[in-house]
Amino acid sequence: MRRQAAALLTLFLTVLTLAAQQDKSKRPSPPGTADFTFADGKKVAIDYSRPFAKGRKIDGGLVPNNEPWRTGANEATSLKTDTDLVIGGTSVPAGSYTIYSLRTPDSWKLIINKQTGQWGTVYNQDQDLARIDMKVSSPPSPVEQFTMSFEKTGADSANLVLDWGTLRGTVDVKNKGAKPAPPGGVTAR
Repeated sequence: MRRQAAALLTLFLTVLTLAAQQDKSKRPSPPGTADFTFADGKKVAIDYSRPFAKGRKIDGGLVPNNEPWRTGANEATSLKTDTDLVIGGTSVPAGSYTIYSLRTPDSWKLIINKQTGQWGTVYNQDQDLARIDMKVSSPPSPVEQFTMSFEKTGADSANLVLDWGTLRGTVDVKNKGAKPAPPGGVTAR
């Protein structure tokens, strides 16, 4: 009887341990999302992991210079859009992608990659759809935990913002399929 109880207890603890490992919110770099809904109800969403600086060097350290970075932690950062986009002037068809970024001391590029579902460090340059220039600046104050967000600039546009430490990268995102507003603000009926 004791052996059966011990076996059941061991099984129960194993199941609890596996369940805890699957709870991504308990990771050192927990999951995050950034999404934006356009005026026509179409949406763009990014799923990523949010590492903390913890006193470590960000620019040229955790965000390496001159080599692709997973743009987060853990699994590769995913971008899903149910509408065609224009990101920094580049057409991105509706679908699922992985985001990487390439930082140099003077610039930052957003990499849209067609390979999906891989671990974040698995990068295949042959799968790049585009490399898009980002505007580089600094956030108003240092950011401890890596953050991706969309800042609305119009009904069918937003800036994608990447903030970490004293680094900020931004690029405009537009709904390519959005119909332009009629001239003079007149609503078509």
